[in-house]
Amino acid sequence: MNLDIHHTFLPHTDPDASLAFYRDALGFEVRNDVGQGTMRWITVGPAGGRGTTIVLAPPAVDPGITDDERTTIAEMMAKGTYATIVLQTSDVDETFNQIQATGADVIQEPTDQPYGVRDCAFRDPAGNHVRINQAS
Repeated sequence: MNLDIHHTFLPHTDPDASLAFYRDALGFEVRNDVGQGTMRWITVGPAGGRGTTIVLAPPAVDPGITDDERTTIAEMMAKGTYATIVLQTSDVDETFNQIQATGADVIQEPTDQPYGVRDCAFRDPAGNHVRINQAS
């Protein structure tokens, strides 16, 4: 068996704000943008890359989700506890400075973690936790 990760989903609450963060602050390219208004699915990925992509999607639109579950998801997104993605860079300090300069919401400045990783973290406009590790 040969499996690879094709794409993952992160929720958005404002597709234009999320697009600006992933495109302008992180430098990702837009590979697809379908839908309209708040019901947009925007696929982004590293510029020039052909691998894994992130689909920025409206949250809790599955018809099987109850109103209570939608409320819980909205509350968790507001707290920044609903979704996380971990990215990798060759120089976390330089990457941090570039992203911070765009006005992104900083959760953690570059730090050497006790488990052997140097990383930093931001919160995207929907509250998703975006952690960036330095490649070793």
